[in-house]
This record gives sequence, structure tokens and C-alpha cells, in this order.
Amino acid sequence: MTSRSLLRLAVAGAVATTTALMAVAPADAQQAPRTVPVRLLALNDFHGNLEPPTGSSGRMIDENGATVDAGGAAYIATHMKAHTDANTIAVAQGDLIGATPLISAAYHDEPSVEFLGKLGLKVAAVGNHEFDEGYAELRRIMKGGCHPVDGCSPAGEWKGASYDYVGANVLFKNAGEKSDALAALGSRPEVTKLLSDWGVPALPPVSVKWMNGVPVGFIGLVTQTTPGIVTAEGIKDLKFVDEVKAANVASKVLKLLGVKAQVVLVHEGDQVTPGQSPDACSAVPGAGNRIATQVDPEIDVVLSGHSHQAYLCKVKDPAGNDRLYSQGGSFGRVITQVDLKVDVRTRDVVRSSVVADNHVVTRTVEPDRDVADFVQTWKDRVAPVANRPVGRITADIKNTGGPSGETPLGDLIADAQLAATKTGGNAQIALMNPGGVRMPLTYAGSPAGEGDGVVTYGEAFAVQPFNNLMQVVTLTGAQLKTVLEQQFTGGPNNQPFTKILQPSANLTYTYSTSAAWGSKVSDIRIDGTPVTDTQQIRVAANNFLVGGGDAFLAFKDGTDLWSGPLDIDAFVDHLGKNGPIAPPATDRITVTS
Repeated sequence: MTSRSLLRLAVAGAVATTTALMAVAPADAQQAPRTVPVRLLALNDFHGNLEPPTGSSGRMIDENGATVDAGGAAYIATHMKAHTDANTIAVAQGDLIGATPLISAAYHDEPSVEFLGKLGLKVAAVGNHEFDEGYAELRRIMKGGCHPVDGCSPAGEWKGASYDYVGANVLFKNAGEKSDALAALGSRPEVTKLLSDWGVPALPPVSVKWMNGVPVGFIGLVTQTTPGIVTAEGIKDLKFVDEVKAANVASKVLKLLGVKAQVVLVHEGDQVTPGQSPDACSAVPGAGNRIATQVDPEIDVVLSGHSHQAYLCKVKDPAGNDRLYSQGGSFGRVITQVDLKVDVRTRDVVRSSVVADNHVVTRTVEPDRDVADFVQTWKDRVAPVANRPVGRITADIKNTGGPSGETPLGDLIADAQLAATKTGGNAQIALMNPGGVRMPLTYAGSPAGEGDGVVTYGEAFAVQPFNNLMQVVTLTGAQLKTVLEQQFTGGPNNQPFTKILQPSANLTYTYSTSAAWGSKVSDIRIDGTPVTDTQQIRVAANNFLVGGGDAFLAFKDGTDLWSGPLDIDAFVDHLGKNGPIAPPATDRITVTS
């Protein structure tokens, strides 16, 4: 007999012996699993859309390429139940609140946070919009208590969020600030030292959840651009540091705690190639991809938000291993399902086991009755305010525009803001940030409207939900030109992408698509008269822009600050005094090559 034959016999004998041993082994030993399953169900950028969102915000391209109606709390609940099993942890990637419809915003988003608790949410990263009303208000939402100005809602004293908010890259500026964010991590000296060397966390950096006998760690991150896109006063004591650096520190914290299965929930993401399936890897690499590819190799999954897009991508981590990078659209239109296995011995994710699917929240299913009743309760409570007619329009007034970036609704809002700030503020022109125009005004309106063309307060609020204060500052003509130059990328203000401010009707100018930054804007005119560099101009804008928001830093050079009404009040007043209003022509900005 050859040595090779002997080897085969030896192997066969070993297999037979092993089989025999297994036959007499205790049942528990036979069934001890090498891995256990974990399922993540994720939402991002819900923005308080308890009712089904309308217009393009309520539609989604599904896996078959069809455009379908999507979203709404009662439908989300039905879909979540359908995809939830005994292995599920529900998570979210920020902007669950803020920039919300009136049904939620009127009560400082307590209804939305309560709904998410009913949904079974366990952990959420903070988004930039969680800071819309400031850090102190976010703390109240997290911990409980009635609003310090408006008091308790009709539901009574707020009990606080039933899920964990996490934000590893949100630190106090003052190193001596007291923080309770580390309480959940215990008092292990090595953890305390690591975080003390890093900074004083304003929020818990991580949350650990146990599933099937293994711990899963969640790291929260919010875009480091947050100071430029929320009102400065509310976050004046905070700093938002680099997401990758913060994630790596948080990952080390988890490892010190013995947690090797690690998931990043990051409120930052990328744009996509339009028209793609939500399951396609259509993301164009940008800020989100940088984070997804650069955070510590110990991190197994990166779930993102902020850019309101849907994609499922496989990227390489710094060690060259595959890592899931995904996002689930916005407004509750997509639920991201991630199934994975965790090795029981190592407690780490088996990367090859990770499978993801973006489920569109269709409205063809039966809405969850309990959640539908919950939403109706809050709808009834806010109805007297929401259904009040405030004006009329002659046709749809859209918040999308042509090549210049000017939009009919943005122009209308700028006109309203100028009208509201002339008396008292002596405003001569007005500028509106495009990101603050959240929804179009539709001629058909909502079912609550009193006929075609009627605009209700609720519809107007959906357009401008931030309750920003109107302000006026004095800028020189040269400073105004700088503000307009800061609309474009390439300058020292680090504008991430072109953001065209919406001008009032009496302000016109030209910009060149090919000219270098600093020379792009020309022929600025007010009421047809050319603006000079030394001219003193009273410029109206909301307090977000005046504080340098959206990287328009030149606004901070303004002088003689005057504050007036809320932006929503200015808009409602203009609608009431000038109806019926036709969509303005978008001819205030001229574009040349």
C-alpha cells in the first residue's frame, strides 16, 4: 500500500472517529454555535415626517426602477415589524428631528421622538438638525422635562428619549467642563484616561447593545461641518472635530471594553448618480466615503446619513478588508436592513457574512393602526393652527430651479423677507439660503386646504420650518460681492459645493461659470443702479446666515445689527397681503460661461 493510500485511510479513520465521538457527545456540545446572527434595521434623516411626505419628498425609486409613493410613520411601523426578528437592533443616523413639519415642530419634536421609541429604536447618532434649537434643547429631548419657554405639550411632562443618542466627535470647548456623557461606560481607568486625553465629550461617544450573547458597539458621529449649518448661539460651547479621528478613539474605547463587533452611525454621506436603485452602489465618493474608508479596521459597518440618498456600497477599510457603507434616503422612505454574524469566540463580525438590503417603505401595505392613531392624535392637536388659510397662489411655486440655482420659491421668500425688514431694519435687499427652503408650495395643496390655490399655515411652515429670526446688517458693496463669491467652491471659506443665495427682486447680478474664485460675480445692481465697493447697504437675511452659516463668513463682517420677526411670520404675512401670488420669474441672476 502506498503512503498516499495510507494517508487517505488515516483521514477516513479520523473522520469516522470524530463522527462516533459526536454521536455520544452531549447535545449542548453538538449545538454550540460558532456564530450568532444580528440584524440591524436603520433609518436616517426622518425629519419628523409623521404624516406621509408629499410631492417629490414622498416618492422613491424602488428596486425595479419604478417610482412609488413612500414614507409615513404608520407605514414605517408596518415595514419595520415585517423585517424585525428576534435578532434585531433598530438604529438611526441622525436628523430624526429638526426641519420638521408643524405636527412635530409645534411641540419641539416630542411626537417624533416618542414615535421612534414606539418603533423600537435603540441607538441614534446625532445629526446637525438635532442641534437646531441648541445643545440645551437636545439635552432636554434626551433627558426629559418640559420646554423652558413653551411648557409641557398636551401629552404632559416629557419623559425623554427611550433610545440612546451618541456623538463621539462632539466635545466641549472648555477642557474643564463637567460631563456626564461617560457615566454609561463605567469607571475603568484606561477608558477614562483615553477619553480625558482626547477631550471632554458633550455626548456619549458609544453605546453597547447585547444580542444573542455578544456585545455590539455603536459609534455616533455627526458631520464636522455642523457649526456652519446650524445657528451658532446654540452650540457656542461645543466643537465638532474630525469624524475619522473621533471614530478611531471611540473604537479604542470599545476594544478596551471588550467590544469587537463595531458599527459606525455617521451623519455624513455622499451624493449619487440619479435614478438608481436604492440597492445600487451609486454613491459618488466624497465626505462620506472618506470616513467609510479611513476609520479604524476594527469597525465593521458604516451606516451613513445627511445627504438624503439611498445606496449600498462595499468599500475597503485601511487593512484592505471589505466593509459595508450604506445610506437609506430620507423622510422615512427607506429602511436599511443589515444581516451579519458575530463569531462567538472572538466576538467579532464575520465580514463575509454581511448582507444588506434597502427596503422602500411603500404605502401599499396596511398602515399600523396604533401608530396611525398616534399620528392622528397629534394631527388633531395641531389642526387649528395648521389648517388656517394664510394666502393663495395661482400655480405651483417650486423650490427647484434652472442652471443659475435661482428658484421661484426662494425668490418669493426673499421678497417676503425684504418686505418684513424695510420698516425698522431699513433693509434695501434680502438674501435667502437655498437649504432653508424645504418644500414646494403646491396649487392643489393638502387635503386640509380649502380648495385649490389655498396655502395653509401648515403648508407655509413646511417650507420654512426653522423659526429663524430675521436680521439686517450693513455691508459695504465690496463685502456684498464677497458674500456672493462665497456661493462658489474654491474660496478660503471652504464652501463644499455651490450654494446660490436667493435674491430679492431688486437685486440683480451676473456670475461666470469659468472665472476664478473672487472674479466670478459682476454687475451687481440694486434697483437697477450699479453697486460700488464703498457703498453702505442694509442687507436682510435670517440669523443663520448672518451668523456665518452655510460658509457665508463675510456676513459676520456686517455692522449695525437689527433683529425683526421670525422668518415664518414674514413669509405668512407676505402671502396674506399679496395673494393670489404667481410664481416669480427666475431672472434675477444671469449666468455666463
